Formats: sequence, C-alpha cells, structure tokens
Amino acid sequence: MHQWVQAVKTALIPLANAENASAMKSYMRGQYEFYGIKSEPRRAAVKTLFAKNLLPAIDELPVVIDELWSLPQREFQMVAVDLLIKLKRQLPTSMLVDLERWITTKSWWDTVDMLATHIASSFFLRYPIESAAHIKHWYCSDNIWLRRTALLYQLKYKENTDTELLFFLIKKNQFDKEFFIQKAIGWMLREYSKTDADAVVNFIHTQNIQGLARREGLKWLKSKDCILLRHKS
Repeated sequence: MHQWVQAVKTALIPLANAENASAMKSYMRGQYEFYGIKSEPRRAAVKTLFAKNLLPAIDELPVVIDELWSLPQREFQMVAVDLLIKLKRQLPTSMLVDLERWITTKSWWDTVDMLATHIASSFFLRYPIESAAHIKHWYCSDNIWLRRTALLYQLKYKENTDTELLFFLIKKNQFDKEFFIQKAIGWMLREYSKTDADAVVNFIHTQNIQGLARREGLKWLKSKDCILLRHKS
C-alpha cells in the first residue's frame, strides 16, 4: 500500500463512529461501507497530508487514487476526490483515461458529480481538444454516469458555457428515463438559467422538455417569479 494511503487510513480509523456509519450506509442505499466520519472532521483529519511537501507525486497519483478507490469505506473515495481537486490543475491529459475508470467504478452521485464539475471541467478548460474526444465517447456511452458527466461538466462555466454543445447533449439524452440523467439535465438548465434565462426558457419550450428535467430547469426562474416565465409558461 502506498504510504500516503496508509497515512490516510491511520488518520481516519480513530474517528470511526458506528451510529453515523449505519445512517450513512442507509442514506446511500446500502451500497457502501462507512467509518461514519462526516465531511468536516474527515477533511480536518487528513489536512496535514494535503500540505504541498506531503502530497503524492503526480506520476504516483493514479496508483494512490486506485488504492483509495479499492478500499471498502466510502470515506476513502471522498479523500481521493478531494486529492484530485487539490491537484486538478496539474493533471496531465493521460489521466483522462484514469478519470473514466473512476467515474465508472463504485459510481454514485457523491463521487461522479464532483469528478464531473471539478475534474472533467478542469480538463476541458485546459485541454479542450483532447477532452472533446472523451466527452463525445461519454455522451454516447451506455454507462449513465459517463453521460451524466458529459451533461454536468459545464455546470460552473456560466457565461463561458458552450450553449450549442450543452443543448446538443441534452437533446441526445432528453428521452432517457433514468432519474440521474433527467436530474442532470434539469440541474444544468437551472444553473445556466442564472446566466441566460431567455436561452433556457426558449430551449425548454421549443424542445418540449418535460417532467423532472423541466421542473428542475425552471425551478430557479420560478423562485424569482420571472416575468419571462409568466409570458412563456
């Protein structure tokens, strides 16, 4: 085991809380084991390991993340995500392949959404050409988590959102009944409505977006009681 991973284990094990662990496991539908450590104390426990002089070397990172991903307690995957976010501006394009593996392994919204909005997002901003090929593969994938990532990676782009691409990706997934896909569509539309309300409302109506995606997509505008919606809803 890599020494950094061993140090993480040493830091987390004393904080185990059986009552919290049971509640966390239930919340995650029994899919994962937990130590029962909430995010704030978890991050505090490993804070010293995130000091620049103690971080794993970039070329060791795939091994470190894979080891953290292989451990049964979900807290280790969350530490892995935090580590990737810490080093996201240093990740080479070769790690796009690794990113796909982490998205599709032990997949659930807690890891996938962070990988999408922080790691895939950063890759696309820094390496748009190389990343575009992966996005194309992801939005055509049978794996719902890759498609969710393709939908969500622009979540924080605001005025830098590639609207044409966003609407194209939504159209490709519009009729998928999977909850996590419809939720992602609605989430993206809701966030982008804060930047360009007209574009979102027009798209929802012209594309006839329905159900969960529509409700989520219009939620922020309705909360603001936008005149735009009163005219077009």
